[in-house]
Amino acid sequence: MFTGLIETVGTVDSVNRSAGGARLGISAIWPDGELPRPGNSIAVNGACLTAVDPTASGFAADLSPETLKRTLLGQLGIGHPVNLERALKLGDRLGGHIVQGHVDTSVQLLAVRPAGEFQTWRLSLPAEHAREVAMKGSVALDGVSLTVAGVGADWFEVALIPATLEATTLGSLRQGARLHLETDVLAKYVAQRMGDGGTSAIEEMFGGGNA
Repeated sequence: MFTGLIETVGTVDSVNRSAGGARLGISAIWPDGELPRPGNSIAVNGACLTAVDPTASGFAADLSPETLKRTLLGQLGIGHPVNLERALKLGDRLGGHIVQGHVDTSVQLLAVRPAGEFQTWRLSLPAEHAREVAMKGSVALDGVSLTVAGVGADWFEVALIPATLEATTLGSLRQGARLHLETDVLAKYVAQRMGDGGTSAIEEMFGGGNA
């Protein structure tokens, strides 16, 4: 479980492909100096991976065939920067939102509207995930927790502050880039209940009609 608050930006320094899978080597400096242990979960561009052979200079992570199929990690090359976040500890502040590290799909950056040091992004929204993205709700883009600032039939928008653009890989992306999207886990369950039972299921979930 993660928060969507990026701890550091690492760099891919090796890519070794095997039968159906791959292993990434990632260099990383953790701001608190605490190294991950073997088997720890680390979100790499929002995808939860297992740390292998962690050292003071980085760690390795294996990509299964399913991970290669569902994410953009197989397209990473040597020198590519990646957003990194270690798993949430009990008692940590939840400054972003609950992020599972399970990438739902990839989306395209359709437009960037600068406003001084700030930016507003418009991104594509696949129809199968449209019910899981709501105005003022939360999404994770390449592992970064963001608030939805606008929603259309096949797009959504997020607003990025200077700190986010400076501290993550998002500041280097341009129109046409593709990013990992993870929708809010609560939105997934609400959308499922709506599909099963419509509005009455939502009212039942939140106690509607019992006042």
